[in-house]
Amino acid sequence: MLADHSGHPALPHSLTPSNLVEFISSRSTTSSTLFVYDLAEQAGFGLLTKTWSKTDQGATTVVPLQTRAGAGLSIVGRLSQGTSKDALSGSVLTAYSTPPGLAEMIPSLACIPPPAPNSRLILQIPTVSAIGDRLTLSPTLASLNPVLSILPESFVVLLSATPQETVDLATLAYKLPAHVIHLFDHHSSSREVGQLHIPSLPSKEQVGSSVQSVLLQSSCHAFDYIGDKNAGFVIVVPNGPLALALKSSFADAPNIGLLIVRVLRPWDEDAFQKILPSTVRHIYIIEDAFFKATHGIVHVDVQGSVLGLPGPIPSIHHEAVTPTRLSELLSKPSSLLQFLANLPLFPSDIRPHDVAVATKLLFFGTPGTSFSSVPQRIEKTFADSASVSARLLSEHDVLSRPGAIKADRIWLEPRKHLSTHTPLSVSMPISGDSGGVCNFLAILDQSLLNSHTLLKHAKQGASVLVVTSWSVPELVSSLPAEDIMLIKNRELKLYTINADAIASQVRSGGAAENSTLQGMIVHLAVLRLYLGSLASEAAILKLSESLYGTSVDGVQMTTIIARVWDGLPQVELSTIIPEPNAAQDRKDFEFNAIIYTTGDEEVGLNSKLGSWHDAARHLLFPSAFVEQDNTDSAEQYPQIAALRPEVPDRTYLVTCTVNRRLTPKEYDRNVFHVEFDTTGTGLKYAIGEALGVHGWNDEAEVLDFCRWYGVDPARLVTIPVPGDDTKVHTRTVLQALQQQIDIFGKPPKSFYSDLAEYAKSSVDRHTLLFIGSPEGVSTFKKLSEKDTVTFADILRRYTSARPGIEVLCKLVGDIKPRHYSIASAQSVVGDRVDLLVVTLDWKTPSGTIRYGQCTRYLAGLKIGQKVTVSIKPSVMKLPAESTQPLIMAGLGTGAAPFRAFLQHRTLLASQGVPLGPVYYYFGSRHQSQEYLYGEEIEAFIEDGVITKAGLAFSRDGPKKVYIQHKMLDDVEALGQMLHEDKGVFYLCGPTWPVPDVYETLVKALEKQCGMDAKAADSFLEGLKEEERYVLEVY
Repeated sequence: MLADHSGHPALPHSLTPSNLVEFISSRSTTSSTLFVYDLAEQAGFGLLTKTWSKTDQGATTVVPLQTRAGAGLSIVGRLSQGTSKDALSGSVLTAYSTPPGLAEMIPSLACIPPPAPNSRLILQIPTVSAIGDRLTLSPTLASLNPVLSILPESFVVLLSATPQETVDLATLAYKLPAHVIHLFDHHSSSREVGQLHIPSLPSKEQVGSSVQSVLLQSSCHAFDYIGDKNAGFVIVVPNGPLALALKSSFADAPNIGLLIVRVLRPWDEDAFQKILPSTVRHIYIIEDAFFKATHGIVHVDVQGSVLGLPGPIPSIHHEAVTPTRLSELLSKPSSLLQFLANLPLFPSDIRPHDVAVATKLLFFGTPGTSFSSVPQRIEKTFADSASVSARLLSEHDVLSRPGAIKADRIWLEPRKHLSTHTPLSVSMPISGDSGGVCNFLAILDQSLLNSHTLLKHAKQGASVLVVTSWSVPELVSSLPAEDIMLIKNRELKLYTINADAIASQVRSGGAAENSTLQGMIVHLAVLRLYLGSLASEAAILKLSESLYGTSVDGVQMTTIIARVWDGLPQVELSTIIPEPNAAQDRKDFEFNAIIYTTGDEEVGLNSKLGSWHDAARHLLFPSAFVEQDNTDSAEQYPQIAALRPEVPDRTYLVTCTVNRRLTPKEYDRNVFHVEFDTTGTGLKYAIGEALGVHGWNDEAEVLDFCRWYGVDPARLVTIPVPGDDTKVHTRTVLQALQQQIDIFGKPPKSFYSDLAEYAKSSVDRHTLLFIGSPEGVSTFKKLSEKDTVTFADILRRYTSARPGIEVLCKLVGDIKPRHYSIASAQSVVGDRVDLLVVTLDWKTPSGTIRYGQCTRYLAGLKIGQKVTVSIKPSVMKLPAESTQPLIMAGLGTGAAPFRAFLQHRTLLASQGVPLGPVYYYFGSRHQSQEYLYGEEIEAFIEDGVITKAGLAFSRDGPKKVYIQHKMLDDVEALGQMLHEDKGVFYLCGPTWPVPDVYETLVKALEKQCGMDAKAADSFLEGLKEEERYVLEVY
């Protein structure tokens, strides 16, 4: 990286050849003026240049231009004699565009004046274009084929393919006494992160005397020849990704040669004739074109060159490659071999050539999350390694899923066995019919497993890491049957890591505060799996300490590594028999975006205040600003993408039809029953799953806060969509604070430190910094746990800290959905979902009444009101056999999932399905006030659905009776059901009775089965593994 002390700006840490091309071109010593066309920006090229022009004194003047008819005329005018002062004083102009943009410019360039040492044009052209109706990105040069023939002879056209070649030719372009077009592979190679030799910066004054002398001095050959020196069959192809793919395919094939064109203009006929083997009998010209019948400029040049050859004239065959065909050839090795085999008279016995000794890692995640930087951390781990070479390539798919997907390829190979460079998009293709391309696959967002088919990219025996908040049983239950079969067939080793849980174990704080730590945890997990049998905690520490040191935020790295070691279980699927899932329209990853922009803002823009003009732009041009519904129109119930664009999960809009209090009004606990109509939404749920409710803040409280904060609730605020900072949505301040921003939630420790930056009072600033520091942990704990302060409370307490509302939205973050066990069986109630909820409220030490955000929202729902919900998998599910006994223990609202169980068992009984016994234990304080669903329970008992009920109402008698006491009355039956009859035990509710309930089951096994305490304990642990001892406690 170039250092700041040299007067240059710091280049990005993940340095790519494209970054260096921008750096070289943007120096005032290199270019007098730099023109950035919109198409280049859309391809992610030119954004750094525009930033440097505003912040770096060494950067040249930048002029943004639009691509339209006549593009290039303004540049020609700047260089034309008599019309521009630059032509008199000397001017070296640089322009960025893409192949389609260059095609629009070339007719204007026909009028360009001849170059002079102090008057030249350099066109840096990243070769990437959107093709087809799916807008996938391709390196095709087809758009240039019809117009290159009218390019003036004063132009030099350079083609680069590898990363180092990209940088070298970009530098060389400024040394040539000519107008120059440099085409480089921005589709893949020039965006790869890896080690590069950074050449000396060119200068406008350092111009060679002739094109040929400069090319000769720089060892830049017009052509490269690879293959048999006495070949009878020679392929001629322009330099680029296809040339590299062909080079790697038959490097040692007999009787075949490959001639790569690096300098397309001027065409050096003598050099071509010298490098072509005298034994050649067939020449195959492969070049890009929109139509197969099109003959391009390479064909014309080659045909003219072979006429002067001594001896018999070789046969010339031309193969035009369309953009779609090019993408297929680069992403499917079998297609490339078949393509060659179909060439007229070409040898048909070609075998794939793959001698690379490399480890291939592939990551899929959501951009902008805690884990999106993990691939970059892996690359940095090996960047300075003396023994391992590392390459990284990132791509995005912004059309197949709201929130986008980021794919990162990493190629690690021993330096002593470096292979010939092939673009990572070719050597590790991500195609729809992939048979496996990577040794290691990481899924950094659990929801991708259900939206996309990704596991197919793992090779036979590969390791797969899923970063998930789900437990192993939850993950297994949510895996599509297709994936389970693939894992088994390819013998994949599946691992999981819960980075959030591990981060919380080693350091206090919420997910937002621990986001960096979570990324580190996943990084360490990847390193452990990469090292395989060589992995040890000491080895991981040695690899990672260059990035993290020996401690992070006071936590020793050895502690973190040990936690990662313990928290990386391998998922055993050998005994799992996949059940057919409902048909899922899972998609393939498609590369359709390099970088995002929204309006004039760059990736990562923050929330900002807007006006109704901003809102109009969002309505007129929604694809540029908000998440679009890209679901296949054939889907019966498509996702409403604009419903909650900040939510990555599949959401549904349901209607409240019942909101009924179950406890008496005078009772101090408000337990209520809610029903939602799901007709027309496509919402499906399994027995025992949970409903995520995306609740709102209280409107009156939000308006009161707005009045106090001095912000107009009707003002617009533009908020980035989490997971994709390039997508935004505009709302009023009221809508944002009521529906999305968790202003009345509990602030993490980091909020105090972040807020301190905006405190104008020295006392407030130092107090906030103290609370956010390690020394302030006691104060923070008191505020959080005893006083239960909210974000709004802290703002009211430290009034000089008042960031703008747009900044505040970013500091606070979003309201998280609350999950409630579903209290209904869809097999019985149909298009309906029921919840059983208790309102949370408490009094703070100051006397303020607090309410649980979501239970308050649910309690206030009106009939007909719409609610946004989502579904979360659960371990609470019925066993495979209906005859297996069920033992259900629920406290208070913990009765919810058992109501669903009992509804479904009633349906099975009505169908004549044989059923095992059901023991139902329920506990609450008073039978007359809190016997939840009591009438239904009595009916289940009377109908024989419940074999026996143990009802414990702790406050109704002189002695408190809890469910464990009722279970003690049935120890013989419980022991029999669990040990002999393969029964399943469920407990749902608060955590406090778990030890007593567990002890009761131990006693049941001791008494009925003759076990001692240790054996009973071991037996129950085994039931957990079999999912026959299931807890859902909170």
